Amino acid sequence: MSIARFLHVSETQYAAAALPDALPVADIPLPRRATAGSAGYDFICPADITLQPGDAVTIPTGVRCEMQPGWVLMLFPRSGLGFKHQVRLANTVGVIDADYFHADNEGHIMVRIVNGQSPCSQDSHAVTIAKGERFCQGVFLPHGLAEEAEVLADRAGGFGSTGK
Repeated sequence: MSIARFLHVSETQYAAAALPDALPVADIPLPRRATAGSAGYDFICPADITLQPGDAVTIPTGVRCEMQPGWVLMLFPRSGLGFKHQVRLANTVGVIDADYFHADNEGHIMVRIVNGQSPCSQDSHAVTIAKGERFCQGVFLPHGLAEEAEVLADRAGGFGSTGK
């Protein structure tokens, strides 16, 4: 059952957020599963990134996702980055709502990652994520609705825009 599709954002939208020496948006592979049994769709890093302990960076993926109502795309770090290097998402889990696709930024999925190692620890080290390397994964999940008053607002912005 297909409930979503990945697309690239426009070149203009991508250029506004792109990292130095990043892949052109048209060259960024759309997220895909590594195996037939994989739940997660792997996102690739569009540029070389090095994070010192405690550093954070926002990665513009160049990707947007159109999905059916009743579904959400949850973003998680790839397991190896977390286990081996303590790299995590700044907001722990990314939540991409179905209506984000229509946001002013074209629903551009941006992922903020953090090198969670303590700068004071003797074991801490810089972490490099290479251009083209898989760094996070998205999993589609159905979601339900609680009884509530009718919601009439439409999304306009991106990060934090619904918390007004």
